[in-house]
Amino acid sequence: MKIAYFDCFSGISGDMTLGALVDAGADASRLEAGINSLAIEPVRLESRTRVVSGIKSTDVTVVCSSSFRVRDLAVIEQLLWGGNLSSWVRDKSLAAFRRLAEAEARVHGVPVEQVHFHEVGALDTIADIVGSFLALEQLGIGTVVASPLPWSRGLTPMAHGVYPLPAPATVELLRGIPCYGVDEELELVTPTGAAILQVMASDFGPLPPVTPQAVGYGAGKRERRGVPNLLRVVIGEETRTAGGLIGERVEVVEAQVDDMLPEHFSFLAEKLASCGVLDFYFTPVYMKKGRPGTLITVMAPTGSASQLAALLLAHTSTLGVRYWLTERSVLPRETLTVETRWGPVRVKKACLPDRPPKLAPEYEDCRSVALAHGVPLDVVYREVLRQALATMERGQA
Repeated sequence: MKIAYFDCFSGISGDMTLGALVDAGADASRLEAGINSLAIEPVRLESRTRVVSGIKSTDVTVVCSSSFRVRDLAVIEQLLWGGNLSSWVRDKSLAAFRRLAEAEARVHGVPVEQVHFHEVGALDTIADIVGSFLALEQLGIGTVVASPLPWSRGLTPMAHGVYPLPAPATVELLRGIPCYGVDEELELVTPTGAAILQVMASDFGPLPPVTPQAVGYGAGKRERRGVPNLLRVVIGEETRTAGGLIGERVEVVEAQVDDMLPEHFSFLAEKLASCGVLDFYFTPVYMKKGRPGTLITVMAPTGSASQLAALLLAHTSTLGVRYWLTERSVLPRETLTVETRWGPVRVKKACLPDRPPKLAPEYEDCRSVALAHGVPLDVVYREVLRQALATMERGQA
């Protein structure tokens, strides 16, 4: 699987993202065609090479002949549905604009439906967001990982007056993203850049195990003192260990309890499942004072430890947690969708070197089918496996 690592040492914005992806190999003319398939004023992507602090980069500017603006989320959604975009690009773009609208709604204390976009509704912002997702699709990116983001300070003029940096909408969009403070009065992370990462980034932290194949630098419009105002995007394939396994970093968070009500574990399991953790389990243990207890173990993507520690401290009886960074090896995997007589069902396919792949029907899909059609779960499982094997034999998976 191809990974894009966003090295945001100087922050991120929509135009920097577009510039870095074009610099890494995306075709600007194809991006322009996709953007212009929307029912908006024609735009042109002007790409030029800039040398910033001795580093060659690409500066992309959205050029349009009018000050066309879209004020409402509903109108932007109509534009995206009407464009000649793949479902992936459309859905990611819709998600980014919804995140932006939700952030503005929280800042101004109004419902999302009443949010009126200002800077975000401009043509260049629409082009930055749609163009970035078009570029990621064109480059075949399956996963995005990003570094922690710099948190600047100071004031900046906005449509509603002078606002602190980062802008309030940006702060809302940075929830859940690791940040670090920098003593600089410059907007380093824009709402558009934060929204793109909120939608695309599956993890935040150091570069994962990857074999670099391309690198792109996107230039920012303003100069920074002492630091090149660039976004670096590294693109490569997941690094596989001996035997074709994929190596990746994960965080493990643990706590043990001996005084928690049994029914509370069910509630905790629901909370953990909703947090997007990789795995969790409860293990019976014998505590130091001879009391039986439970060891709670949670495995999650890097950058999640603080959030999970807070969750365990809030929803269990523990007084402390421990966590560490470790590595694991996993089989390359993908998700197939097979058609059955009851409808589509997803199947996980894990590839083994020199062996037949492992197939695992998605339990929730099988459960839904079994309940909807009154079919035994085992019958659904066997039918799904049969269809998946037949699909693979036909060379369609």
